[in-house]
Amino acid sequence: MGGHGHGHEPPYKVPSPDIYKVEDVPQLVKVQQKLAKLGLKDPWLRNEVWRYDKSFGKSVTSRVLTFFFRGWKFAVPAFLLTIGIEHALGISDHHGQGHGEEHDEHH
Repeated sequence: MGGHGHGHEPPYKVPSPDIYKVEDVPQLVKVQQKLAKLGLKDPWLRNEVWRYDKSFGKSVTSRVLTFFFRGWKFAVPAFLLTIGIEHALGISDHHGQGHGEEHDEHH
C-alpha cells in the first residue's frame, strides 16, 4: 500500500528536546525575565524556542510578511497589465455621471 520506498519509513529522526534552550532566544529570555519579576515561571516556554530557530527557515517576522504580501508578486503585475490594456484600448472609468464639466448646466 502507498508510501513504500519514498524515504518515509522508520527510523524517524526526532530531535532531542534538550537542544531547545530558552537562553538561546533573546526574545524569550525577556519574557522569562518579566515573568520572574512577577514571581512567575512558564514551564512550557521552551516549547516556543523552535519558532525562532533559523533551521526551520523563517522567523516570526518573515512569516508575518509572507502572510500579508504573498500574492503581491502576481497582483501588482496583473494590476499594471490591466491598466496598460485599458489605456491602450481607450477604456476609461468615466461614465459621464461624475462631477465634471458635462453636468455644469444642471447645477
